[in-house]
Amino acid sequence: MTNISALIQALNSNHAACGTVVESLVKLAPATVEPLISAYRSSTDQGVQAYIIQALAQIGDPRAAELLGDVVGTAVANHCQGNVRRVAARGLGRICCTTDNPGVTQYAMEKLTWALLAPDDWGLRYAAAVSLQEIATPDAYNALQMSFHQETDKVVRSRVNKALVGSRE
Repeated sequence: MTNISALIQALNSNHAACGTVVESLVKLAPATVEPLISAYRSSTDQGVQAYIIQALAQIGDPRAAELLGDVVGTAVANHCQGNVRRVAARGLGRICCTTDNPGVTQYAMEKLTWALLAPDDWGLRYAAAVSLQEIATPDAYNALQMSFHQETDKVVRSRVNKALVGSRE
């Protein structure tokens, strides 16, 4: 546990090494999940929070679903924060593909469906489409189908179409 605490502390003090720190935290999972969630909630540094979300998304542990869902649904004012939302959406997709907890899956699906259909952020809609394609359930494809009919961004519409075509193969 001391090793995990030291790694999380390194996110606060050595931004140049954060990529390596995130990799180490991911390798130490699942023991790192709860400490990362706690560190996210106690941190006020958006950069540190972004690295924590990156680690949690790569780990894909169901215990992080609520936090990742909150991040997906957070309105942001700048592009960098938008990237964190996209990473969180991909993390929700990873969680859905690995958990057998129906409550977690339903929560993640609701967040991803919202992310696909509602936000102005085309990148978030794109990330949600990729996650829903990975999940590959009837509900995921229904969300993709709904999106295809309303999507106006060419890039996102193309990605949704790719997901839908892939489901027929």
